[in-house]
Amino acid sequence: MRPFARLLGACALSLLLYWTAFACVLDRPLTLGFIRAQIAARLAEGAAARGPKLVILAGSNGPYSHRCQVIGTMLHRPCINAGVAVGIGLDTLFLDWEALLHPGDAVYLPMEEAQYARGRAASGLGPDATILFRHDWRKLARLGPRRWLGAAFSGDLNGAIMSGIETALVAGGFHDPRAMTEGASNRWGDHVGHSPALGAIDRPALAAAQPWHASARQVRNGFGSREIATFLDWARNHGITAIGGLPTGFADSPIPPATLTAIAALYRAHGAGFLVLANHSRYPRADFFDTPDHLSEPCQIAHSVLVARALAPLLGVMAGPAPAIPLPAGEVCPRPPGEEGGSIAFALLRRH
Repeated sequence: MRPFARLLGACALSLLLYWTAFACVLDRPLTLGFIRAQIAARLAEGAAARGPKLVILAGSNGPYSHRCQVIGTMLHRPCINAGVAVGIGLDTLFLDWEALLHPGDAVYLPMEEAQYARGRAASGLGPDATILFRHDWRKLARLGPRRWLGAAFSGDLNGAIMSGIETALVAGGFHDPRAMTEGASNRWGDHVGHSPALGAIDRPALAAAQPWHASARQVRNGFGSREIATFLDWARNHGITAIGGLPTGFADSPIPPATLTAIAALYRAHGAGFLVLANHSRYPRADFFDTPDHLSEPCQIAHSVLVARALAPLLGVMAGPAPAIPLPAGEVCPRPPGEEGGSIAFALLRRH
């Protein structure tokens, strides 16, 4: 019995040391600090917004392919691009923004297909689990026991090693280059600087990429869909206008019709609107930056003009003119296929 008790004691001590290390000592100031800074900046902008606002909720397709700087200007309201990455738990994303949304506000959700099909286990093991366990126990407590367990065991040996490396780099004055290049964001939360020239290195990979598509069944049964449905119910009950939409993607790899029907049905079943552009938000591969979800900056701006015009009647407003956003000479985006009126948006880019 005594050896067994010693074994139990050793196990308990090792768990205590593990939890203490990852909750109080080890950190990832570059990898996870970058994500924390992005989330904090978007939330601060949302808290400072006055009057009815529009918030875009999605993964990285949100800030890379949509421009709140354009959409908010055209719709005459503050706009915050709150997407960060698909790996961030939807429950964390929604909890953050529920505290900042008020009656009269609107949310646009051009969610990636993977968000709907995501399983229960995966939803609790994203980078936000590690961030919450290290920096925000109060928020973690509000997410419930399922998330506590995932966060408590989110640290691993690789994380511990990288923590030492990143901490040493920061102590030595290293600055994350993502904040000054393709990862830079403006005050609206939009990614900026992801130019066609900068993305040229990724064109061979984009040409060969085979985008993944969720099946209609995965959308209907996915845990992510359940989380989205819960948020849509909350929005309806709190006077928030919720509108679903489609993520951007390759024109030669459209979302399967049955999948599109399942996504639209999810929003409509919970009292939300659903927006589909004439081109289903699909563009030539040459319009993308580094992944099938990320338009290059000139195409991001042009797509946002089309989204703003389509959102306007759903929000009961008249869309204003698109703002002129200067871009380096030669940075243009071809007209999207099948989109009436698209040439106006693209002409604006060519003049600047």
